[in-house]
Amino acid sequence: MEAGSRKQETGGKRKIEKFEDLEVWKKSIRLSIRIYKELKNCKDYGLRDQIQRSAVSIPSNIAEGYERNTNKEYIQFLHIAKGSCGELRTQLYIAGKSDVINIEISEELISITKEISAMLFSLIKTRQEKF
Repeated sequence: MEAGSRKQETGGKRKIEKFEDLEVWKKSIRLSIRIYKELKNCKDYGLRDQIQRSAVSIPSNIAEGYERNTNKEYIQFLHIAKGSCGELRTQLYIAGKSDVINIEISEELISITKEISAMLFSLIKTRQEKF
């Protein structure tokens, strides 16, 4: 399947014409921005940088996969984004338990990563079964 000939990817709600139309991409962008804001004064540069890289990796891999030429490559990049989401969730557990960020904020961000991971799982399944 060529990237330019996309079918509906949101359960029939509307046609996806570019990666910016994907709800999972939008949600992961919002998460990345939120993480940058939450960590702007963080002095633990190593963990901060790793968290930020993981967060940015999620929407970046969704976008890169979408722009690839085949469905197989797209699915591969969605798997990478899902892996980055798990990596980010792990880092947020560490950051919350070590007081790098407030535990309540950490738990809220972890919850968002779980939602994004579920969305990615659904998108991967749809791409595998219908394309």
